[in-house]
Amino acid sequence: MAFRTSLDMEDDCLNMSPLGLEAQDKLGTVCIFGTGDFGRSLGLRLLQAGYLVVYGSRNPENSSLLPKGAKVLSHKEAAEYSQVIFLAVHREHYDFLSDISNQVEGKVLVDISNNLKKNQYSESNAEYLSKLMPNANVVKGFNTVSAWALQSGNLDGSRQVSVCGNDYKSKRIVMEIAQHLGLIALDYGSLRAANELESYPLQLFPLWRLPLCIATCLTAAFFCYCVIRDVVYAYATEGKDVSFRILISLANQVFPVVSLIMLALCYLPGVIAAFLQLYNGTKYKRFPEWLDKWMLCRKQLGLVALGFAFLHVLYSLIIPVRYYVRHKQNSYLAKQIKNNETIIFQKFYAWRNDSYLSAGILGFGFYLLLGITSLPSVSNAVNWREFRFVQSKLGYVTLLLCTLHTFLYGWDMFCHAHNYRWFLPPTYMFSLIVPCIVLILKVILVIPCVDTAVMRIRQGFERHAEKTPYAKKASIRGTLAL
Repeated sequence: MAFRTSLDMEDDCLNMSPLGLEAQDKLGTVCIFGTGDFGRSLGLRLLQAGYLVVYGSRNPENSSLLPKGAKVLSHKEAAEYSQVIFLAVHREHYDFLSDISNQVEGKVLVDISNNLKKNQYSESNAEYLSKLMPNANVVKGFNTVSAWALQSGNLDGSRQVSVCGNDYKSKRIVMEIAQHLGLIALDYGSLRAANELESYPLQLFPLWRLPLCIATCLTAAFFCYCVIRDVVYAYATEGKDVSFRILISLANQVFPVVSLIMLALCYLPGVIAAFLQLYNGTKYKRFPEWLDKWMLCRKQLGLVALGFAFLHVLYSLIIPVRYYVRHKQNSYLAKQIKNNETIIFQKFYAWRNDSYLSAGILGFGFYLLLGITSLPSVSNAVNWREFRFVQSKLGYVTLLLCTLHTFLYGWDMFCHAHNYRWFLPPTYMFSLIVPCIVLILKVILVIPCVDTAVMRIRQGFERHAEKTPYAKKASIRGTLAL
């Protein structure tokens, strides 16, 4: 029975060989070399999808753990039953393939192996396998899917399968098998991309490391600063123990500061890049490596900043129910009653408080919009102009609102000497440094003459570019005409 794919209409397509008459309603036969966790999970999914599965093993008699319905044979015997062979063994165990080179000639050999560490070998496993078996069509694929994802029916784990290989038809067959298993297959190009595919499973949040490192350092630094300025200062000067403020009050001072700084750090590399392009007069000169890495992790910086902003909102919501706050309010109210005092309502403070809260609510709303738009499912549903409008234009509006929220919170606090404990400024002032720098630089960039120069450079204009031969010739003709 032939393997049913869209390639069946072609005369030279690759067909799957049957195991017997019982395979008439099946998609075809697939061979798997390797009876480990991944081999067993893959075989189970293939059986559930309607394929016939035959395993090639060094010890065919040890088959108690294999899925019911699969057959187990020796490597040589199993290779004769199918046109597609999944190689679910480590690179160190490729030696047995030399004995079955005739059986795998012209067949699709799918390498799903991964290494224990990056750059473990000078060449990828798939390229090494291609040299080892030059008569087989080697395809790299399924190495980014875990055995657990296959067992759970794609309810958990990655569903994306990247496939690369030098033979287009072989890749198509492997991609259609992936689609029959309910996976998303992507063509990753030739076998030269195998090294990148094999490195992918070894990565552990590569773009999150710098943002998380920055967030951790900022949080630790500002937390220690707040402890010294509030807790240690109160105990040293007044003998008061206010250490209970660490859990809520000090944390709620640190979170907004870190959030606003990291939000500004999302947009600072773009501003720096624009000024570098203006300075170089071209867009074709590479940015420094540190700026490249910084720009690549801007999305992660923004999401971490959103997380800190969300914590700030939650901590602020519980302020009225805190024992410390309720005790302080009741004591102040009792003092007014005892002294028969009345606090006069002042519209100025009402406007300031409402403006401070309104800027914070609007800023957090736009914050959420930026976070939602960064989700792949949402970003894929909008075009580039819409995405750029949200992430760039509304992003700067968000930064402006959050900075305004901080300014209204501090107001004239910096003018009073008693707020500088041990000559240390209030914590909120540190959060305004980077955002103000970014906003000022952005204002410079939106000046019409500067903005026009940046746009020309990004459209390909080069200030110091040499004239082309045609341009030089035209210049000479113009001079002679004069």
